[in-house]
Amino acid sequence: MNTVQEHSLLYLSKQDMVDLGGLRSEPYVRAVSRALELHARGDIVQPLKPYLRVDEANGHIADRIIAMPAYVGGEVAVSGLKWIGSKHDNPQQRRKERASALIILNDPQSNYPIAVMEGSIISGMRTAAVTVIGARYLAREGFRTVSVIGCGVIARMQLVSLLEQFEAIRTIHLFDLNAEAARALADELGTRFEQVELRVAASAEQAVRQAEVLVTATVASAPHIPYEWLAKGAFVSNISIMDLHKDVFVRADKVVVDDWDQSNREKKIINQLVLEGQFSRARLHAELGEILIGAKPGREREDEIIVLNPMGMAVEDIASAAEMYERAVAQGKGTRLWL
Repeated sequence: MNTVQEHSLLYLSKQDMVDLGGLRSEPYVRAVSRALELHARGDIVQPLKPYLRVDEANGHIADRIIAMPAYVGGEVAVSGLKWIGSKHDNPQQRRKERASALIILNDPQSNYPIAVMEGSIISGMRTAAVTVIGARYLAREGFRTVSVIGCGVIARMQLVSLLEQFEAIRTIHLFDLNAEAARALADELGTRFEQVELRVAASAEQAVRQAEVLVTATVASAPHIPYEWLAKGAFVSNISIMDLHKDVFVRADKVVVDDWDQSNREKKIINQLVLEGQFSRARLHAELGEILIGAKPGREREDEIIVLNPMGMAVEDIASAAEMYERAVAQGKGTRLWL
């Protein structure tokens, strides 16, 4: 009599992720670099991610659930899905972080699940890794000054990753509409990175004008940073997508995205410009992976203003989750679940 073989998968909690070094930048920089290179070479499958919104007409832009499936090829192929939900008022109304996430990994040979894990740490840290990778290729060499607009959980991950990866950083300017959030982040980082001066800016403009590297980490629903605020030679990692005025994209020396199709949708700023006839795929300098594999140049002049506009790709999450899964298996971490 034939019997169906039992199948197990590994569950990794948020604490498991922390214990595996999930709050350190190094594994994500490696995994995301690999994902970007495979993306540029076409060794991935990544459907456009659907957005689930309730009461879209009246809701905040950050109120949604997103399904992000992908296959990542290469020597160690893996498939998976990130399911990430966000409500902009979670911190104030529910004392929860703005976003939560689960990631499921599947064996592409059988399509059976092999792991399910808490995904918010991976989601935030892989986004920070994109900024790190962008800074390696698009920021001025030896940059010393970083500014961050928005001082929540994502900003913390961004700054820790940058400080771990770039020893030359000496000054960080912080701005948040909630000044206490900026001061709290400055105090927290100051105890860990004593060599860095942390300054709380009185305005977004003051912080932006000081930046060699600028990171937007807000839940802004409308642009508030004009081109005139940007210093010559600035690199902008526009991770929160909606902060930059349209003129920044039109006047910048180079605009780089992670994936053109993902970026040109959902009525984000690039999509608005395309619909208005002010921007196009032909005007885009490159997708980031193209720069990593040498198909397109990165920074070529000291005075270039370069914008990286990463919508966030599922291949980055799945590659990063696979990295943490392999660590967990090697170290015997996590809880085995049977189907």
